[in-house]
Amino acid sequence: MNLPWHKNAWSKLQNMIDQDCFPHALLITGVEKIGKFELMQQLVGVLLKDDIIIRKDNVRNNLDYPVLIRRSNYPNMVYCRAGEMVEKNKNRSNNIRIDQVRVFCDALNKTADELQIGVIFYGDQMNIGAANGLLKTLEEPRKNTLIIILAHHVENLPITIVSRCQNIHITPTYDQQTCQWLIEHIGKTQKKDYNIKQLLESTHGVPFKVLSDLSDGNFTHYQNYQNQLLNIVANPLMIVQIKDFEGNELVILNCLQNIIIEGIRLKTVHQEDAITELYQVIVTVKFEFLFKLLDDIYHAIKLLKTTVNISLLMDNILIVWSHIVHLKKYPQITNKHVKIIF
Repeated sequence: MNLPWHKNAWSKLQNMIDQDCFPHALLITGVEKIGKFELMQQLVGVLLKDDIIIRKDNVRNNLDYPVLIRRSNYPNMVYCRAGEMVEKNKNRSNNIRIDQVRVFCDALNKTADELQIGVIFYGDQMNIGAANGLLKTLEEPRKNTLIIILAHHVENLPITIVSRCQNIHITPTYDQQTCQWLIEHIGKTQKKDYNIKQLLESTHGVPFKVLSDLSDGNFTHYQNYQNQLLNIVANPLMIVQIKDFEGNELVILNCLQNIIIEGIRLKTVHQEDAITELYQVIVTVKFEFLFKLLDDIYHAIKLLKTTVNISLLMDNILIVWSHIVHLKKYPQITNKHVKIIF
């Protein structure tokens, strides 16, 4: 699968192959649903000169029985992933555990004439013990062995792991080639209902997220929340008419966070032809206020699991958002009523 937004990342990998200077450990990074797994499959298919055998590996689905690692259809390839069942009828682990990594490393320490490949996804979900257990194999790799680590958040990986890998990063995209790819992969009915460019912008340049949000209806809800949030910043009195916010605080905060991040991007590049309503609001707001509100939203999200009065905190954030165009001084958002200065 040649994905258009993988062009730069694939070019770097192809250069390594052409120059015969491939590393023993590769770290593929990028936000969730940007296609790290697909890029790995493309790479392995080229290295093995057999794309079909890797496409048959169905290792992202959960199993109904416990395992430590999984085998590929290619005999010398293994996968280590988070979310495996610890014991039969027990909860799944959200982390990659040290016992998994030990078996993973043992599998790669066997002598093999052909290329051995080990894939870890996602590396930033390794617990400390697992990460430490991987170090020796990274430091003393066996000949003819390639370890590929996929990670959503490279900052959550120990520097000792990162420094021993060649990093390939997949960046979000907004280009025309990607928009065309989405047009080809979205159903005909949905094409009529949505602006493809705006769909891509709403997910911050992550095409697979566009497809998943459309398929499970999340985009419809997101669009509704986005419209309500844009309405109250354009008409502050409409804050009393907002619907469906109670009980959906995390979704709303994430939506507002995304709106502000997208607004900062539009304001930075002066992209007036994007989301018109958002640009018209953002263009007059100070960068300082936008970044401060982002910090407050991030803090509020962290407080969701505490006993804080989230309703009052949400009200204060929405009040600041609704008046952000007219603020003379940014208020301190607390769990008490905020005082707005115009």
